[in-house]
Amino acid sequence: MLTTILATDSYVAHPDAVSIGMLVVRVFAGISVAAHGYQKFLKGGKIAGTARWFDSMGMRPGKLNAYLAASTEVGAGLLLAAGLLTPFAAMAIVALMTVAGYTVHWKNGFMSVNDGIELNVIYAVLVVGVATSGAGQYSLDYRLGIIEDLDGWTGLLIAAIGGVGAALAQLATFYRPPKD
Repeated sequence: MLTTILATDSYVAHPDAVSIGMLVVRVFAGISVAAHGYQKFLKGGKIAGTARWFDSMGMRPGKLNAYLAASTEVGAGLLLAAGLLTPFAAMAIVALMTVAGYTVHWKNGFMSVNDGIELNVIYAVLVVGVATSGAGQYSLDYRLGIIEDLDGWTGLLIAAIGGVGAALAQLATFYRPPKD
């Protein structure tokens, strides 16, 4: 019975509905990530405060990493929201979430209520899903005619493998955890 249900193709989502769904997810996630970077530049402790925090956790030099993180969050978030080079935006977000998860949240477990990695994982999986599915017809990737070159397995590999690889490179280059 289950095989019959799974094998049937009686329902196929309307392409416009899928594109609207992707638009909602992309814009919300992208603007949220961009806002996170914006606040590093212009709110609270700004770059100087972020740099001190990064230095204290072992992401050295803190000022360089603060600028890299904030700029990547703003740039990748806006690219994701626009649906432009979507898998590369997702790759950057996966890298950010992997580094943040490893350096800050991993030791606190999974749940975000305990400052765990929950939100890092949600963002990473969400953007990998968007990169794999494609940005939809309401995206710049679609308007430029490159959406089919960047979705599916290509999008998945760029976002997931590229993102984790970029995170590992950044950690190997800059992460020097403090001695406890």
